[in-house]
Amino acid sequence: MADRVTVIGWDGSPLTDAARSALAAATLVAGAAHHLALPEVPPRAERIRLGSTSLAARRIARHRGTAVVLADGDPGFFGVVRTLRAPEHGLEVEVVPAVSSVAAAFARAGMPWDDAQLVVATSRTLRRAVNVCRAHNKVAVLTSPGAGPAELALLLNGVHRTFVICEALGTEREQVTVLTSDKVADHTWRDPNVVIVVGGSGAGADSGTTQGTGWLAGHEVGYPPAIRGWALPTAEYAGEPAEGSGGGPAGESAQLRAAQLAWLGPRTGDLVWDIGAGSGAFAVEAARFGAAVIAVDSDADACGRGYVAARRFGVQLEIVHGVAPHILEDLPEPDVVRIGAGGTATVTAVADRRPARIVTHATTRDEAEAAGRALGERGYAVECALLQSVRLETAGWTETERSVVFLLSAIRN
Repeated sequence: MADRVTVIGWDGSPLTDAARSALAAATLVAGAAHHLALPEVPPRAERIRLGSTSLAARRIARHRGTAVVLADGDPGFFGVVRTLRAPEHGLEVEVVPAVSSVAAAFARAGMPWDDAQLVVATSRTLRRAVNVCRAHNKVAVLTSPGAGPAELALLLNGVHRTFVICEALGTEREQVTVLTSDKVADHTWRDPNVVIVVGGSGAGADSGTTQGTGWLAGHEVGYPPAIRGWALPTAEYAGEPAEGSGGGPAGESAQLRAAQLAWLGPRTGDLVWDIGAGSGAFAVEAARFGAAVIAVDSDADACGRGYVAARRFGVQLEIVHGVAPHILEDLPEPDVVRIGAGGTATVTAVADRRPARIVTHATTRDEAEAAGRALGERGYAVECALLQSVRLETAGWTETERSVVFLLSAIRN
């Protein structure tokens, strides 16, 4: 195997003494075309163009001599170091880092980035990267050909954001452009580039200029929120005192909501539909897990309450006023869906979009059987449980509220 492997990060600035020394001793150098053209690369060294990093790692492992791998920025940050360190290659790796392209991009924008989400967009991960941009106020996207600024903007589709597009950082062709998301797809962008996506209305939405300070990287200023707990009484989401009630009708029951959240398991990178969002309590809690959420309701007042709840908890919600199932036709593809209203027609329309998981509930057995049959006919494995919750007033231990519902949970086969 290679006697030694040194991975050198390059950000366009002159190489350090350590990097030049490693290159001078190299008998094999791997990198992109612009790396291999550097004057410090020894003319007699074997040269490998980096395409597949796994193939290059296997070739380096077989090399008898000293190898150097050149990469842009910090090669330990979403870079080649992870591949080279894989146990099957048996390589001892030394790293000489440079400033990462993400750090450079935020420096060019003059923005702090300890509160930013960082994602990689490829043809396989583009939709999940877009969902992170929907859900968070500040996201740095490491793009790739076919998953660049234009594709990000097109999939955001009506969600207003500001794009800071940093092309060819550290080179003579470097260019930084600031555009609103609706204008980005009108341009052609050079690779490589990094995109900073900012905007929204949740906590820390203006954190590029805020004077506050956080303590946990990747979260907005003020995280975690002051309000603690999950499946809170519905009144909490409107900022009202929760006096004696779990919160209204069965569809708004805190206990039912807890079961629905547990089954769907919303997470960062997911897009959640909440149909019949009501108070917005479920939508807000799904967003608190880091998911992007589209809340749908036919009642304009309910939509207004959803906005209030989102502001109170400092999360992003996209709220759509309309009647399901017709309003669902133009929404982007969901990962998981909660159906709080709309009947069997809505259950059928949702199942036809093939999300991974669906939860809904019914107040009668006939309704539950109809929904379960519609899901089963469309290739879902369905479970049903009868949930009963009884709320007690603890001064006299008397019953104040009782809720009985059929909870249906479905997973795509």
